[in-house]
Amino acid sequence: MSRGPCPATRRRGFTLIELLVVIAIIAILIGLLLPAVQKVREAAARIKCANNLKQLALACHNYADQNAGRLPVAVQARAGADRNWIRAGQTNTVGPNWIILTLPFMEEKPLYDQYAQNITNYMTNGDRTWMRMVNLEFPKFRCPSDTGYLVHWLHPDAMGGFVPGDGWARGNYACNAGGIHQPNGDGFSATAWNSTEGGTTPRQLEDWVFGEGVTSDARSGSNKGSRAGGPMCINWGQTLGQLTVEDGTSSTILLAELRVGSTLSNQDARGVWALGMPGCSVICGAASWDCRLPNTTEDNADDCQGCINDPAHGMGAWPGCPFQQATARSRHTGGVNTAFADGSVHFIMDTVSMPTWFMLLSRNDGLTVSNY
Repeated sequence: MSRGPCPATRRRGFTLIELLVVIAIIAILIGLLLPAVQKVREAAARIKCANNLKQLALACHNYADQNAGRLPVAVQARAGADRNWIRAGQTNTVGPNWIILTLPFMEEKPLYDQYAQNITNYMTNGDRTWMRMVNLEFPKFRCPSDTGYLVHWLHPDAMGGFVPGDGWARGNYACNAGGIHQPNGDGFSATAWNSTEGGTTPRQLEDWVFGEGVTSDARSGSNKGSRAGGPMCINWGQTLGQLTVEDGTSSTILLAELRVGSTLSNQDARGVWALGMPGCSVICGAASWDCRLPNTTEDNADDCQGCINDPAHGMGAWPGCPFQQATARSRHTGGVNTAFADGSVHFIMDTVSMPTWFMLLSRNDGLTVSNY
């Protein structure tokens, strides 16, 4: 007896509800995975940033080894050169900064050698040929967590002045010039950036600026008289040996992070790596007046030419001010990377106390810091 054909096998597919459940599960898993991926990515960026700072600190040490133990200056500035403004058409301005001076010790000696004589000539005759390199992009000068590098600033023109355009490139690392920003001079400069020129040590004139325990006399609790010299200043760099005698190389910040301002405006000069000015490649006057902590969210904090006030996003600044004051800033969660004068790199939390931040930035306040 022959058998008839087998009935066709029916394949059961996903119902709409089952499909939606699967999609929901996948979405939940992705939602759980993304923060972990971002966390790992940020951790890697922070490590890369710390390594960049380490290499810059080593370059400063190697520079000192070949210059009688003395660190590079924050910036060279001839007599009469404007320390606080860079303007279109301006011809008498500051010269090479600490990054330019340390290029030979960062595997950039061929580039440096192209302009070595011009760099040497600046203090004698104001030679500005070295500025031909200021538009160069260097990944080693950038923190992977920050953005905005392709927007430049003023351009040194053929006649020796400045014009807006494709000029100064951006970076994220600054030397520490120390200094105090205070409301009056009383024999000392009231402007943070100028207060340490030539190795001068400004002193705190009022208690109100800090109001919490920075002291030259631990018994009285007064912060009046506290000193705030910087390790790398206008026309001056301290010797590593003297830093050891003062507060100690392990208690003094040499370099720190900062953020580029070009995400706010192409006229915001913050992060211009080759310009030796506050907020560009220098921090100074931090932990004083209205620029108190790293990554501060204070209104009108930095004083940098062309800056935009964005305190809610950690970029507070006083529009219309010249270059006078700037604190350390980063896009890392919770703090900033810093390199100390002994070459070690430390992550300083945004929650650091103001007295501790002051003492870490001052090379000679007479107080050592062991817990930060």
